[in-house]
Amino acid sequence: MKIRIPQPTLYDALSKVQNIVPNKAPDLILSNVLIYTLEDKIFFRTTTQEMTMEYSCEAEILEQGEITLPVRKLTGIVHELSSGIVTIDATSETASMTCGSYRSKILGIPANKFPAKQSLEDGITYMLDQNKLMDMLKKTSYAASTDDSRAILNGVMFNFENGKLTCVATDCRRLALYETEVEFPPENNRDVILPTKAVSELIRVLGGEGQVKITIKENQAIFNVGELTFSSKVLSGTYPDFKRIVLTTCDHRIEINREEFLAVLKRISVSTTPTTNSMRLCFADNLLTISVSAPEIGEAVDTIAIKYDGPEIVSIFNPEFMMDPLRNLTSDVIYMELNTTPTPGLIKSDIPFLYVIMPLRV
Repeated sequence: MKIRIPQPTLYDALSKVQNIVPNKAPDLILSNVLIYTLEDKIFFRTTTQEMTMEYSCEAEILEQGEITLPVRKLTGIVHELSSGIVTIDATSETASMTCGSYRSKILGIPANKFPAKQSLEDGITYMLDQNKLMDMLKKTSYAASTDDSRAILNGVMFNFENGKLTCVATDCRRLALYETEVEFPPENNRDVILPTKAVSELIRVLGGEGQVKITIKENQAIFNVGELTFSSKVLSGTYPDFKRIVLTTCDHRIEINREEFLAVLKRISVSTTPTTNSMRLCFADNLLTISVSAPEIGEAVDTIAIKYDGPEIVSIFNPEFMMDPLRNLTSDVIYMELNTTPTPGLIKSDIPFLYVIMPLRV
């Protein structure tokens, strides 16, 4: 293989694929990037066996070929090169690289040792605006569980049903849900659960004009965004019945300025501790009073104007759980729905978003 490619283009390509590679891969070949050519394009692929990232770009192909090279070392070298043309001349196990006065030789591993790419044939496909998908994941993924004992909750569920995609995440103490309309035939109704690590990578690569093509095949979810393809194994198991959870009803609705509410919560949360990580919210007469009391630190109280003229409601919540949706929503106003008795509270917005939060019992 022999190619010529601008340094910025090469660095951009390597940066897109190197992120999924762990610092200490269980197998040496998984620390490498597969580089191969096809007609007038060059392809870069990395994998962890659980996730795979591939990106292609145009280059001057002088000789077709393929090789795998240590991706982090290669990316570090290319980052320090001058912004000129990089020439890579590779055999099956060695790559010579030049750029201006720079010369180097990098040892690699033959490409036939690299894990094979999975075929996309016979998969079920969906099309969605990539900015919309990124927004849905940002507004829900924070609610996923981090408890390895309940692995099925360690991700975001994609529920394709009745012309809608619903993204759901829960740790059984709170649930975040966001839905949007997507065109697909009824026979393509499916549920898949994308692991949290894969969700983070997907958020990183999404954004910009155009659509993302989602392909579901067996235990894989594949996302095509322009010249980039990202795939991940999905979690297996039965996800909680989120439809039953979101049927929660509340008697009272409170309108609150989102940014002001978040600012007050941030101030109050400073006075909490890991052992007293709770806050008291008292809603009454268009005023919300938020307070905390921690024996190790002391007390803190703050207030915010709200739109509410019902009976007094007192609820106790985890402050971090309350702040998470406020950080990720963008609307000026949010709506809290509560009952006078300790039942799950709801946070809604001007989009098809719902957040269910369980009260604490202190």
